Amino acid sequence: MSSIPDDLHYTKEHEWISGIDDGLTLTVGITAYAAEALGDVVYVQVPEVGTAVSPGDAVGEVESTKSVSDIFAPVGGEIVEVNQAVVDDPSLVNSDSYGEGWLFRVRLEGDADDLLSAEEYTALTSGES
Repeated sequence: MSSIPDDLHYTKEHEWISGIDDGLTLTVGITAYAAEALGDVVYVQVPEVGTAVSPGDAVGEVESTKSVSDIFAPVGGEIVEVNQAVVDDPSLVNSDSYGEGWLFRVRLEGDADDLLSAEEYTALTSGES
């Protein structure tokens, strides 16, 4: 099983979020756990810059050789940047989930409720198989 960085927050839908403690612009990606479950990622669709999102909205998708999974907005706000590198090279989701494989950045509007700590996410994923 892959390591789960302590400095990030997580969702039950297997997205990670950084920047919660730093300010209003948050970076979002999918976890290594999700990337491993998907297998080789061959296509990534990210939301358009300027899109307003609410928590839980389906905002894109990740397609692998095994399946297609929706990407959900972990918080409400406005999409302010997308990672064109991961659109051009979807394998970054597999090779560097928590680094170069990030998906989009969102300007937080409201609270970042219902996010999991690394410990809570570890407990969630250790119960799945």
